[in-house]
Amino acid sequence: MKPRVPHRFRLLSYHIRYLNHPKPFTSFAKKLPTPQSTPSINAGNGSSQGDSSYLLPGATVATILMLGALHARRMYDDKKTEEMREKGIEVEFQPDVKASFLRLLPLRSISRCWGQLTSLEIPVWLRPHVYRAWARAFHSNLEEAALPLDKYTSLKEFFVRALKEGSRPIDADPQCLISPVDGTILRFGELKGAGAMIEQVKGFSYPVFSLLGARSLLPTTADSDVQEEHSESIESTEKSKKSWWRVSLASPKVWDPTLSCPKRGLFYCVIYLKPGDYHRIHSPADWNILVRRHFSGNLYPVNERATRTFRNLYIENERVVLEGVWQEGFMALAAVGATNIGSIKLFIEPELQTNKPTKKSLHSEPPEERVYHSEGVGRVLKKGDELGAFNMGSTVVLVFEAPISKLLHKGGSSEEFNFSVKCGDKIRVGEALGRWHSS
Repeated sequence: MKPRVPHRFRLLSYHIRYLNHPKPFTSFAKKLPTPQSTPSINAGNGSSQGDSSYLLPGATVATILMLGALHARRMYDDKKTEEMREKGIEVEFQPDVKASFLRLLPLRSISRCWGQLTSLEIPVWLRPHVYRAWARAFHSNLEEAALPLDKYTSLKEFFVRALKEGSRPIDADPQCLISPVDGTILRFGELKGAGAMIEQVKGFSYPVFSLLGARSLLPTTADSDVQEEHSESIESTEKSKKSWWRVSLASPKVWDPTLSCPKRGLFYCVIYLKPGDYHRIHSPADWNILVRRHFSGNLYPVNERATRTFRNLYIENERVVLEGVWQEGFMALAAVGATNIGSIKLFIEPELQTNKPTKKSLHSEPPEERVYHSEGVGRVLKKGDELGAFNMGSTVVLVFEAPISKLLHKGGSSEEFNFSVKCGDKIRVGEALGRWHSS
């Protein structure tokens, strides 16, 4: 006589036998590429070796889940932004609960963990699938990649991939400033007055000196003595570029307007890089980089929603600032970090490390500064040269001098810089941000 087994236990027993039966998975296993098997540690379990061949690394599973979450969030934000633009509505600055909550999270530690995760090697057979999934989620153009997809060993290498030669043609106009990155134009304009402010979003601005640092070479109003030095430096440019750099570093001032010398204005442009954008940074013009400053800080998000909810977003976040001179005067480029983008790589200074663990209060630390110039010459770059790279995406703030007028004693002529873009435009490396022409 067989003992009676309750119904629920009979079902449980059936499911266990079904899961242990190999036949349902036979056809599926044949379709998958079979990696080279390795000797099993537990030789007594005949099924352990076969099962381990099909287990995905935990890091890969976590990465796929992250891609899905980021994609869903991006679709939601893009839809809301597009609806507001269609209605002609510009949302003003408005702090929210999410911003307050994010300030409590250890975003620097989270970003370091994400960096370690993206540095893990992905199986060769799985790489094309992961990268194509990323491209579909964030609209990346994989045809521009310089290498086949299976050559990028990790997501980190894929993020900072180079492009095929000719993918980003550089505007050769000498009276043109190009975009240093692929991204979306968030803000641009002219900086005026002693306390020049950069607009973060409608209803909130921040001082340019807070972004670049108190010791910035940012131009100020020139007195007559400095004006004479500049006039002499301009005349000697054709004779010696080295002396021009030296004078510019010693007294980087804006000239007072007169009839005999040019007048320059100070401009800025903020460009946001989405996760799917090309992540390398290029030189916006022929310029000489004299100083680098690294500001340790927070790693808040820098997407369009964050700009409307975080006060002093760009000056609180970790960033690397490069300052120097170009043919029209002062130029600075600030590469701003963000959540999961604490690593900012400089090709001109490979030893620089960002998002390092620190026990000190971030806001009490002075920026780490390095002076590149030697006898007036620092890191000289040509327009379009590779400068650095972000992991994933972030924001670049460009601050520069450009001509706004030029009046001569005999025969009136003028030069005026004008932006070639508008807010919300998508731009790529090498395309013109603005131009100026004689008339």
